[in-house]
Amino acid sequence: MPARVSVVIPAYNAAPFIADTLASVFAQTFTAYEVIVVNDGSPDTDAFERAIGPYRDRLVYLTQANTGPSGARNHAIHAAGGEYVAFLDSDDQWLPEFLADQVRLLDRDRRIDLLYSNGVIFGNPPLAGRTLMSVSPSRGAVTFEALVEETCTVLTPCTIARRQAVIDAGLFDERFLRSEDFHLWLKMALNGAHIAYNPRVLVRHRRRDGSLAHDTRAMMRAFIDVLRDVDARFALTAAQRLLVRRQVAVRQADLALAEGKSEFLAGDYNEALAWLARARALEPRRASRVRLDVIRGVLRLAPALLRRAYEIRRRPAALAAPSLSGTIPSRGTQR
Repeated sequence: MPARVSVVIPAYNAAPFIADTLASVFAQTFTAYEVIVVNDGSPDTDAFERAIGPYRDRLVYLTQANTGPSGARNHAIHAAGGEYVAFLDSDDQWLPEFLADQVRLLDRDRRIDLLYSNGVIFGNPPLAGRTLMSVSPSRGAVTFEALVEETCTVLTPCTIARRQAVIDAGLFDERFLRSEDFHLWLKMALNGAHIAYNPRVLVRHRRRDGSLAHDTRAMMRAFIDVLRDVDARFALTAAQRLLVRRQVAVRQADLALAEGKSEFLAGDYNEALAWLARARALEPRRASRVRLDVIRGVLRLAPALLRRAYEIRRRPAALAAPSLSGTIPSRGTQR
């Protein structure tokens, strides 16, 4: 049967994970697909090729010099023959019904250009067991504005899209090492693509040390860079431009707060206060400014008390995370 879906898997330092990822793909109940794996100049190539050995005759294996996840995915998209492209990172996994459910919904509504599902987090605590949409909810229509404000959040391993809609939007921008997917979703929305979501849990998304997404502050900087690029290079309405710039200020404040938290945990309370003052100056949200004022006041007067309160608050949050592991079949990244 000709491939209707081209499964795109970029890989870099993924040897320990790729076998489980491929096993989840080849366990799909929907079978009209091809699998394209792109080795993005990975230093673990020998181990990686041993890991994919059992699947080698069932996939298209491409190699290239290291360009990052955008270049690897673009390479696969150009080689793809399917009407749809489905993006899966090399350390994540799909549940067996992922492709069947997503293709069924796309076939039912031909207006949809990109569809993403829900998933469950596994790997490092404290978020293990939480669903992606409980951590980053999707509410209402998926518009450019909703993506900017993050009332709708698209996670790459949960997505399937019409290949031509991705090409028409200009593919992934290879300048970005992080948040390159967010940049593409914004471009697609601006290009008139219709984006929708499926609330069903169909993906197992791994959180782990060493991945690009694990560096929270670097991800914040990348998010800001993407928004600034969209502001500078794309034709936006006055309202859209105002929203983008406000969200840049929000994320800059969040980044300053993260830097302050790092200094606080390191015991440098004066430096933490300086970062909190910067966050307060950048923050456009009144409620957040009030909260920052309270934190700064307590930090000045009773830093030990604030640290103790922080530690007490963190422990229950980790322990209370609901577990969905019983509903997920046990089967044994790109960055």
